[in-house]
Amino acid sequence: MLTILHQDDHMLAVDKPPGLLSTPSPLASDRVTCMSLLRDQIGAWVYPVHRLDRATSGVLLFARDSSSAGRIAAWFRERLAHKAYLALVRGWVEAEGEIDHPVEGAHPGEKVEARTRYRCLGQTEVDHPVGRYATARYSLVEASPVTGRRHQIRRHFKHLRHPLVGDPDYGDTHHNRFFRERYGVRRLMLHAWLLEVPEAGLRIQAPVPQDMRRILEDLGLSTPMG
Repeated sequence: MLTILHQDDHMLAVDKPPGLLSTPSPLASDRVTCMSLLRDQIGAWVYPVHRLDRATSGVLLFARDSSSAGRIAAWFRERLAHKAYLALVRGWVEAEGEIDHPVEGAHPGEKVEARTRYRCLGQTEVDHPVGRYATARYSLVEASPVTGRRHQIRRHFKHLRHPLVGDPDYGDTHHNRFFRERYGVRRLMLHAWLLEVPEAGLRIQAPVPQDMRRILEDLGLSTPMG
């Protein structure tokens, strides 16, 4: 059963677990998605207004009817919705910054605008050799995408040479292996923890999943509160 974070007459927000598709996709054969689970759970149809990658956990919003779906989707299209993600990345990043780097679009050879703002929430160093280094450094960042491109945060931090831990597509295999062996997890360390729409008085948070929280605590990294 999905955890419902917010519900009213127009929308529902759930805490999507990692590994579950947000909605059906022609590129995947999954019969169970977050949308189908929620529909069965509440006994009513729901309408997607945005998506999270399969590997990402956190706040996922659905509309209750088609007219609400159009209005809520406009929040994202017009950049009225503020999304904040927690990500664990390799290395020590700057205190804050904005990544302005085009990414691949839907068509071969196409490049589209992509911007992500971030701030560093904490840094740590592990006294264990990983790859060619005697120790391993990591940063916990809050990433806020300005645009909404596929795998944007993952691609942008790879561009900075600070790939996300647990990322099978854009990550560092040495660090991914270290986390699998040390913590017994294979998840992508990316969580959509906050969704805000100030104009609508909406603020929805998803608690950091237990497996991710356990790792961050072991690394001595604190997650934001409230």
